[in-house]
Amino acid sequence: AFAPQAKPAFKTAVKAEDFLEADPYWDQSTVPLNTYKNKSPFTGKVVSTKRIVGPKATGETCHIIIDHEGEFPYWEGQSWGVIPPGTREKDGKPHSVRLYSIASSRYGDDMTGKTGSLCVRRATYWCPELQAEDPAKKGICSNFLCDTTPGSEITMTGPTGKVMLLPEEDPATDYIMVATGTGIAPYRGFIRRLFVEETPAAAAYKGEAWLFLGVANSDALLYDDEWQSVLEKYPDNFRLDYALSREQQNKDGGKMYIQDKVEEYADEIFSKLDNGAHIYFCGLKGMMPGIQEMLKGVAESKGLDYDAWLKGLKSKKQWHVEVY
Repeated sequence: AFAPQAKPAFKTAVKAEDFLEADPYWDQSTVPLNTYKNKSPFTGKVVSTKRIVGPKATGETCHIIIDHEGEFPYWEGQSWGVIPPGTREKDGKPHSVRLYSIASSRYGDDMTGKTGSLCVRRATYWCPELQAEDPAKKGICSNFLCDTTPGSEITMTGPTGKVMLLPEEDPATDYIMVATGTGIAPYRGFIRRLFVEETPAAAAYKGEAWLFLGVANSDALLYDDEWQSVLEKYPDNFRLDYALSREQQNKDGGKMYIQDKVEEYADEIFSKLDNGAHIYFCGLKGMMPGIQEMLKGVAESKGLDYDAWLKGLKSKKQWHVEVY
């Protein structure tokens, strides 16, 4: 499969992105789940692996496009499992599955429906004693993925997860998407589906999709060119806010973390949630305590019982969390 930067100029291959839709398109009863399991996994082939952060970024993040020949369908918000090659040092057994949120829409970056993409940060371990990275403690799977080249084979399972799916029945639904780092992955699938592709969901969408991304600095921003282009075309339906912890300050003069940026818009976000908006959180699990604490403070300042408020959102399925 090829992965051009732009949509293919010829219209014969793919008229519009409507050939992988449920009927009606928002019906979630046919979401693919666990098509491939550990005992009988799928072998995907890498199309391309590309570093997508600047020189001053904290760590290395890669965008990996994988060819699945149309045999491994998934929906936006789902994850693929990856089983790294080799065996575990401690007991010689195969490595366990690592889950990665899929970073493309169901049609893939080339819009053929035959590829899917992952956004992976290379996990390294800084040893305080050596004052250097300890290669013995680097993340097995993330390093395997970031080192792949075109043609590399990847052993995969899934797709898994229904927590992060988009509820599309009401096209006026507002989506609030909060990410740290590679937690951006599912939202790239959402935003491509709603604004970049000719899907029935895009044609119908009238709500506002609001993306918050927290990273260390400008060089660590992920897919910024894509967000800017959507912003330019759909200023009334897409919003974008960044929290750059090493470049911006919060209202108290400290580092600007994701919860500080979200808090700046707390009134608007609470009012959207009251009106049925869905809020998503994806990234490292360390992001949630700060966010919960901030939301609790805001709720209390509004005279709300935070636990009851949160329970209400969860019971209406407006609260979506996938952290790792």
